[in-house]
Amino acid sequence: MNPRRAFAVTRRILTGLHHDRRTIALIVIAPILSMFIFGIAFSGSVSNVAVGVVNQDDGLVSLGIISNLDDDTLDIHYVDDVEAAVVEVEDGDSWAAIVFPPGFTASVMAKVNGDSNAGSTAITVRADKSNVNVAIEVIRAVTDAAMQTMTQQGRELPISVEDEPVYGEGADFMDFFVPGIMAFAVFLLTTLLTLLSFVGERTSGTLERLRASPIRESEIVVGYAIAFGVIGMLQASLLLVIATLVFDITIVGNPFLAYLIIALLAVVSVSLGILLSSAAKREAQAVQFIPLIILPTFLLAGIFWPIEAIPSWLRPLSYVIPPSYAVEGMRSVMLRGWGFGGIWIEVVALLGFALVFLFLSVKSLQRTSA
Repeated sequence: MNPRRAFAVTRRILTGLHHDRRTIALIVIAPILSMFIFGIAFSGSVSNVAVGVVNQDDGLVSLGIISNLDDDTLDIHYVDDVEAAVVEVEDGDSWAAIVFPPGFTASVMAKVNGDSNAGSTAITVRADKSNVNVAIEVIRAVTDAAMQTMTQQGRELPISVEDEPVYGEGADFMDFFVPGIMAFAVFLLTTLLTLLSFVGERTSGTLERLRASPIRESEIVVGYAIAFGVIGMLQASLLLVIATLVFDITIVGNPFLAYLIIALLAVVSVSLGILLSSAAKREAQAVQFIPLIILPTFLLAGIFWPIEAIPSWLRPLSYVIPPSYAVEGMRSVMLRGWGFGGIWIEVVALLGFALVFLFLSVKSLQRTSA
């Protein structure tokens, strides 16, 4: 090896960076941004989880447990009956219903005094376990409150917490994880493929030849959206087959509805890739967008960590990231078994993103051709 030639290559690269302000900014800003996003997103804990409390007892023990519930973790409201509380969970307005049966306090005290024929001393938690992390935090909060009440009473109380999930019975973390991975893979790969492909066609002159033909800019964009939408659905199908055969994930709802969500996300990704390509003149510049696509999606879309664990002031950013809606929609279909009526908000949001990005992509092509 010739050290002089090696140092010449080093000098050439550093000289080239001097004239590429975008790369310099990426080198400096991306690591700082990554550190802050990782630190903020993963330092939080699940908080403000909406739960309904049905207290059919109103006795000293049940009131003591309710007062000891962690109000940072749980956002508690009272519901008159069990059926109404479960309906809230089924409609997605609450994450769990915490039920104290009639005569709970009397049964607890009777068992403390040795009466083996006393009534039920079980607190029932009817939770939505489509998000396992949130459900676990609810169970933990109730258990901790019961133990704290036992300590305050100065005796061992015969109380148990029964886990009766409304959704996701038997689900584990992989069932929660796979829908997020599918959305993440389709969004990332489709966006990057479109971005690199579009920039490649621009640098090779293919795009200019297309625009010199009678084909309109809107037709080019729609053609790309259809092609990569199909690719996105094929990716989703492959991931779903692997998840089912290898990981035995739970699929309660209609898988074709999940495909619809993925297809919409793929269209959003294609239009975003075309839009980003307007700011890249060559492939090397296109690659610089990768951290800007990966990091917010990875950390803020609820793919690997629940949105409820993100600090409340940062949480609104999750709702301007398209995969957030795809992940929530797919989990609602696959784990909750919801139909279109339960996920129409997510579908409308993805349609909105797709239309806005497609419109901006067409405008960016028209602008560059002017």
